[in-house]
Amino acid sequence: MSDRVQLKVYYFGQILLQTSEGVKFICDNPLDVVIPFIISFEELKGLICEKIDSERAKKISCVLYRYPLPVFGRFVQFQTRYVTDEASMQEMFPMYIENRAQISFIELYVEFEQSETDRNILREDYNSDSEEEFESNYECVGADGVEAHGDGTMDPDVTEVADALANDMPFAEPSFMRVLDLEAMHVPEYPEYMTADGEFAVGMEFSSREAVIKAIKEYSIRRSVDYRVYESEPLTFYAKCTQYGSGCDWLIRVSLISRKYCWVIRRYNGTHTCTRATISQDHSKLDSITIAEAIKSLVEADPSLKVKSVIAEVQSKFNYTVSYRKAWLAKQRAVEKIFGGWEASYEALPIWFEAMCHKEPSAVVHFETMPAYQGDDLVSHIRVLHRVFWSYYPCIKAFRHCKPFVQVDGTHLYGKYKGCLLVAVSQDGNNNIVPIAFAIVEGETSDAWHFFLSNLRQHVVTRDGVGLISDRHESINAAVERSNGAWSPPRAFHMFCIRHIESNFLQKFKAPYLQKLVVSIGYSRTVREYEVRYQRLRERGEAYTNWLNRIPREQYALAFDGGYRWGHMTTNLVECINSVLKGARNLPITALVKATFYRLNELFTRKRAEAEARINAGHVFSEVVASKLHANQLASGNIQVDRIPCRHVFACCANQRLDWKLYVHDVYKMDQVRRVYRARFRPLGNPTTWPAYNGPRYVPNPYLRRVSKGRPRMTRFLNEMDTRMLRRPRRCTLCGAEGHSRSRCRRSAGTNANGDAQ
Repeated sequence: MSDRVQLKVYYFGQILLQTSEGVKFICDNPLDVVIPFIISFEELKGLICEKIDSERAKKISCVLYRYPLPVFGRFVQFQTRYVTDEASMQEMFPMYIENRAQISFIELYVEFEQSETDRNILREDYNSDSEEEFESNYECVGADGVEAHGDGTMDPDVTEVADALANDMPFAEPSFMRVLDLEAMHVPEYPEYMTADGEFAVGMEFSSREAVIKAIKEYSIRRSVDYRVYESEPLTFYAKCTQYGSGCDWLIRVSLISRKYCWVIRRYNGTHTCTRATISQDHSKLDSITIAEAIKSLVEADPSLKVKSVIAEVQSKFNYTVSYRKAWLAKQRAVEKIFGGWEASYEALPIWFEAMCHKEPSAVVHFETMPAYQGDDLVSHIRVLHRVFWSYYPCIKAFRHCKPFVQVDGTHLYGKYKGCLLVAVSQDGNNNIVPIAFAIVEGETSDAWHFFLSNLRQHVVTRDGVGLISDRHESINAAVERSNGAWSPPRAFHMFCIRHIESNFLQKFKAPYLQKLVVSIGYSRTVREYEVRYQRLRERGEAYTNWLNRIPREQYALAFDGGYRWGHMTTNLVECINSVLKGARNLPITALVKATFYRLNELFTRKRAEAEARINAGHVFSEVVASKLHANQLASGNIQVDRIPCRHVFACCANQRLDWKLYVHDVYKMDQVRRVYRARFRPLGNPTTWPAYNGPRYVPNPYLRRVSKGRPRMTRFLNEMDTRMLRRPRRCTLCGAEGHSRSRCRRSAGTNANGDAQ
C-alpha cells in the first residue's frame, strides 16, 4: 500500500479557523477514500462526487488541503492550501510524505457548485412576504428528507442539536478568512533554513527577499547581536556585524538566482565572536514589523488586545522590553494585515454588502454618500461614505416574534477614522437579546439619529404599538420629533432610561442621597406607589419635583407607561451588545460589519438549538416564565408590566375555574421563541462567485481621520453613572457636619494656626 494514500474528505460542513490546532475541518460524516498517487485531479473530483452520491454534490467548485506546519519544536499548527490543478495536487503528496509522522491521512474539504434550480428556490423563498409561506419554507427536515415533527423523540442535549442544525444548512466562512496568513505562530517562518546549531550555511535557499531579511532579523534577536546592511539591492542583500573588523568577522551575502527562482546564501562567515552578550533593553532589529508577525494570532483572536499585553508578549518571546509606541505600531500593523487596510476597507464595503444582498435579497442596506472633489473638480466615480444602515433578513423576521419594544444606543468607534455605531435591539420571550439593526454614522447628531430611526421604522419595526427606549440625548429627541409621527403615539411610544434620568438629576442638584428615591419613583408599578414616593421627594424640596415634572411621567414611570416598556427601565440590553461585538470597534469598517454578520449567525444557531431542545423536552413556555410564575405565586406582581400572571390572577382563575395559561402572552411560548431564530444566515460563498460590482468607489471622510498625536483620548463624558453609588452625603470626621471632608474643614485650619503660634 506504499503507492496509495488514504483521504478523509469533509463536505457540507464548516471550516474552523481559530482552534488550538489551527485550521480544522468538521462535518457530519466525513468520506474515507483510498487513492493511488498517480490519480489525476479530474479523476479525484469525479471519485469524490461518485462516493458522496447527493443531488447537491454534482460538481466540485473548490478543494482545500489541510497540512501541518511545525512550530516550537514538536508543536504543530494546521493550515490550508487550495488544490486547483494537477500541479497543486502533486505538491500535496510530497507534503503528506514529509509529514507522515504527524498525520496518517490527507484531509480535504470540498465545496460544490450550486445548481440553478437551487438558486431559484432560494430566490422564491426570500421574495415571499407571507408569514405562512415563510414558516413553511423553514420547516425542520431530517437528513433523509422527511419532515421532523415536534412530537418526535430527540436528544435534548443543546450542543448536539446545535451541531445538527449547523450542518443542515452549512455555514462556511468566506474565503477571505480561509486564506488569512496564519503562519505567524511565534516561531521563524522558515525553520528549515537553520542548521542543527542554529547557524546559516552557504547554499541555503529562501523563497523571497523578505524571507531572507526576516530570517536574519530573527537570528540576530535570538543571538542578541546586531548587524549593519552594506548592500540592499533587488538582486543582492549583504550585511555585516556592527563590530566587523573589531573582533567579529560575521557577514552574510545572499543573492537571487534567476534560474532557480529563489535566493541563495553565496557567502557566510560563521558564528558571531562579539564579546557583548546583549545589546540593550530593546533591540534595533525587533521592529514593529517583526512584532506584528509575532502577535498576529493574538490580535486575530482579540482585536481589542491592550498594548501592555503586547509588550508582555514580546518580553516572554524575545526577552526584550519594547517601547509603548513600537508595540502600538505593531498592533496596528497586525490589525491591518489580518483585517485589511482602513482605506481599502471602505472600498470593499459596498462589494461585500452587494454580495450579501445577492444571497439575502430581503436584507436592507441603505447608503448615504457625499461627492468627492479633487481640488475644485468633482470626481464622478468616487463617493465619500457618510452613513450606512443595514439589517439582515433573519433579524427583520426575528422582530416579528419578539417583544414589541426596541432599545437604541450609540457607541464610539476607535479606529483610524472617527464615527459611531448605532444599534437597535429587542428581546425574545426567553429574555435573550436580539440585535435587529445597525448603522455607522459620523456621530450622535440629530441628522444621524433621524437617518437611523427612519430606516429602522421603515424596514424593520413596521408594526404599530411598539415602545422605543433610549437615553435623553437631545439628538434622539429631535429625531423622534422629526419622524412625522412614526415614533409618536399611537404608533409608537418613546420612553427614557431611568438610569440616565438619575444621572441628569445628580448633575442638576448634586444630591446623591436622593439617587435611590428618584430611581424608585420610576420603578413604581402602581399609581399608589408612585404617589407615595413622589411625595417623599417633594418633602425634600419642591425644586426636585418641579424638575421631574418637566419630563412626562409616561416616559419614565412604570406605573404610567401603558405596558409598552415590558418592565425594562434601562437601556442595558443595547449596551450589553458591546460584549457580542467585543473588539470590533477597533477594526476597519468592513471587518466590523462582517463581525456583526458572523456573530449574529452564531447567536441565532445557538439560540435556535436551545429552543429546539426545550421544545423536544416537552416545555410549553420559556424558562423565564417558569421562574416568574413561581415568584408571582408568592408575591404580588403586575400582569400589565410583563404579561405574566400574578398571584391575583391565579386566585381569580382558581375561583372561576379558568385556565391561567390563557393569560400568558404568546411571546413566552417556546413555539414563538423558536420562530425568532428560525430564519438562517446564508453563506456568502467564494468571492469569485459574487456578482460584479459596477458602482462608485467609496472612500472615508477625510475630516473624520484621527490626526492628534499620542495615545487616543477617551471620548466618553464621565458622569455620576461612572462613579460608585453614594449612599449618604459626605460627612467631616472632625466637626461632624455634612458637605465637606476633613481636609477642607475650617476647624482643621484653626487647629493648624494655633499649633503654629505655639
